Amino acid sequence: MAVYTDITDDELAAFLGDYDLGQAVAFKGIAEGVENSNFLLETTTGRFILTVYERRAKPEDLPYFLDLLTWLADRGYPSAKPIADRSGATLKTIRGKPAALVEFLPGLSARRPTVAHCREAGEGLAWLHLAGEGYPARRANDLGQPHWAPLFAKHRKAADGLKPGLAATIDKDLAALALAWPRGLPSGVIHADYFPDNVFFKPDGKFAATIDFYFACDDAYAYDIAVTLNAWCFEPDGSFNITAARALIAGYERRRPLSPAERDAIPILARGAAMRFFLTRLADWGATPAGALVKPKDPLEYERKLAVHREGLSLFGAGA
Repeated sequence: MAVYTDITDDELAAFLGDYDLGQAVAFKGIAEGVENSNFLLETTTGRFILTVYERRAKPEDLPYFLDLLTWLADRGYPSAKPIADRSGATLKTIRGKPAALVEFLPGLSARRPTVAHCREAGEGLAWLHLAGEGYPARRANDLGQPHWAPLFAKHRKAADGLKPGLAATIDKDLAALALAWPRGLPSGVIHADYFPDNVFFKPDGKFAATIDFYFACDDAYAYDIAVTLNAWCFEPDGSFNITAARALIAGYERRRPLSPAERDAIPILARGAAMRFFLTRLADWGATPAGALVKPKDPLEYERKLAVHREGLSLFGAGA
């Protein structure tokens, strides 16, 4: 989340004129993340999040995301349900850009996740996978393994600019991933961006909600777990916390047990998930507009995670 588009009071009033939500009483930008412009809106009837879709968001994908949020919420999963205007539309425009209002969800993200947070997050992820079963729309993962080499080809010079010789190392990684990438794993709707700032907890530390589904797609459930392991289970010094990782998977398996093939695949999937976020951070590194209330995230954080994954992970040994 971030703020790239300013909205005036008059523009906001005109936008709200299509809804039965009362008058705006507070409105402020949320300066986190890198993808869309997000605002916390309070009206005389409640609190909401207004998202203006920017950058990677494709207009043709937005109905998939918004309908998915409605599907999950209608099945009891704690996600932000889109708000329809008087005509029933959830996808609108403001300043000529696509926009939507969703419910405000209470809860707090964990800035420094504990092992207990990881266990709860794992269970929340499995719940999401189960709640998404039967969702009729389909969206391919346009940041999945087949897309990594073409994306990197556009940014090879930037990689060597960050770290001399890095481009050759990434080339070897990409070749290894292409050869070893697993196929035929159980699949369905995945979040694909299940980072700590997208997961809320209750005051007692229990899982509360998931937000920011704008990378959601159809892919292997175990790949979603791999993304989550990378996001939640590395320490500030770059080491991998195996205790946190095993807790996350144990939490996941409270609701959805993994197959042997999924367990075997997680190490290579985690390496691939690290590659995906290295590449998109590399692409964003020089592309963030001047004046945006956001700082691009460091690609080298995920290059260091790639280095850990080159050595291989052993998640399911003694004590798992």
